[in-house]
Amino acid sequence: MDKHVRLEQDVKMAISKIISEEMKNPNVTGIISITDVKITPDMKYAKVYVSIFGAKSKTKTFEALNDAKSKAFIRSSLAKMVKMRIVPELTFALDNSMEYGAHMDKVINDLKDSGQM
Repeated sequence: MDKHVRLEQDVKMAISKIISEEMKNPNVTGIISITDVKITPDMKYAKVYVSIFGAKSKTKTFEALNDAKSKAFIRSSLAKMVKMRIVPELTFALDNSMEYGAHMDKVINDLKDSGQM
């Protein structure tokens, strides 16, 4: 595994920990999973893919993550947890793969229960 991939994994783990343990925003609800992190080769930007499952309001939760990002809360916490020369600017993107997977499981189970499979 090369340095860049290892750094992306370290950032992914650190952001997961920051969101689950350090964020105190009441709008952040449900299960928030960081599914992937892609850091540009120049290390200035990182795209963080987030899956939100079971939240009261997915929109409010996503807005709260972006608000924490804009206030540099997540970046400053990240700088303390992961040793990097440059702490990248974070951009969050919704990843709906968990919801899609749950939906497909339900569809398959419904087909099995109805005897169509």
